Amino acid sequence: MPNTLADWLARIEARHPTEIELGLARVAAVNARLGCGRPATRVVTVAGTNGKGSTVALIEAIARAAGWRVGAYTSPHLLAYNERVRIDGADVDDAALVAAFEAVEAARGDTPLTYFETGTLAALWLFARAGLDLAILEVGLGGRLDAVNIVDPDVAVVTTVDIDHQDWLGSDREAIGLEKAGIARPWRPLVIGDDDPPASVLQHAYRIGAVAIRAGSDFLFAPADAGRWTWREVGYEVELPMPALAAPVQLRNAAVAVAALRALDADVPDAALAAGIAGARVAARLQRFERDGVELVVDVAHNPQAADALAQWLRAAPARGRTLAVYAALADKDAGGVVAALAPAVDDWWLAGLDDAGARSQPAEALRARLAGTAAARARCEADVAGALVQALAQARPGDRVLVFGSFHTAAAALARLQGRG
Repeated sequence: MPNTLADWLARIEARHPTEIELGLARVAAVNARLGCGRPATRVVTVAGTNGKGSTVALIEAIARAAGWRVGAYTSPHLLAYNERVRIDGADVDDAALVAAFEAVEAARGDTPLTYFETGTLAALWLFARAGLDLAILEVGLGGRLDAVNIVDPDVAVVTTVDIDHQDWLGSDREAIGLEKAGIARPWRPLVIGDDDPPASVLQHAYRIGAVAIRAGSDFLFAPADAGRWTWREVGYEVELPMPALAAPVQLRNAAVAVAALRALDADVPDAALAAGIAGARVAARLQRFERDGVELVVDVAHNPQAADALAQWLRAAPARGRTLAVYAALADKDAGGVVAALAPAVDDWWLAGLDDAGARSQPAEALRARLAGTAAARARCEADVAGALVQALAQARPGDRVLVFGSFHTAAAALARLQGRG
């Protein structure tokens, strides 16, 4: 048996022939042998194309401000696997994860599990032993057949639905929405963050008897005066501070988080809502640094919907000088759609290669070839994100902004460089 967390991660990554194998039968069977039971007194499961991680962080921060003991399971991680499993606001340590992987291995027998499935079971095993008031589970891919869907949530959340992961989820919003709505349960709340969700989401909710709670209909939110905003539903209204998370889209994520906690029908004081929203932080969501008068911004935006949200922030908070973009994308992403969303706000482009994403890796030159006819068609290419960041910084002047984005791999490489880890 492996002795260290690094050894365990190498083992589970190498063991399964495919990175993704959707389906619940195998993971549910192993979970039954683990005998975990429910991971917490209450469970919220969060799906969606974008906004999942921020919404989880906001729910977590609010619940902890209310005095609850909270566990949060998210993916992927940026710099350390431990980031995926938080208990009471802290990443679990290596020893706890090793113990969890040992327990999963003992229960697995000859059942094959993917990397994500093994990690999900390890998180549920840790949560079940932590005495949690609330567990927040972020869907990895889709929803209906994602490993976290073996747990019945008290509240399901679908943040947004847009085109992404078409090979697995379908080619249009209706098909993708149906997959994400698969986390809903009969007679339990389904919070929907889109004002205009796909019809498939609502049809599925009505078909199974889930209670759909829709943004723009069942709950409303809007900016107020002096950097505040209001959230309201029938019979209740609260004024809150703006989220610490900077992008305009984070106001919607905060509103969805409030709706999810209200749907739990538990006591969440207004003061806890305010404290959690003002205090929630998430790495690589408009994470900002400064180097010699140059602002650096790192973001995980990786599809056109996320790029459009990033462009909204760039318009709302323009740089004093130029905006220089460092972009590295996975091979299965709509790179042209991403560049089109951001092109009006970017003055110059660098493209970087990714070589640590398995079959989804691609060199910078391949990315540039896919971007023929776009604003990034003549971008300079570098072998990796660190090299592109160095070159962009060399061209930047005080007052300029360097924006690094395109995937979690891109953000992780930038953060490692900026934080002196590589």
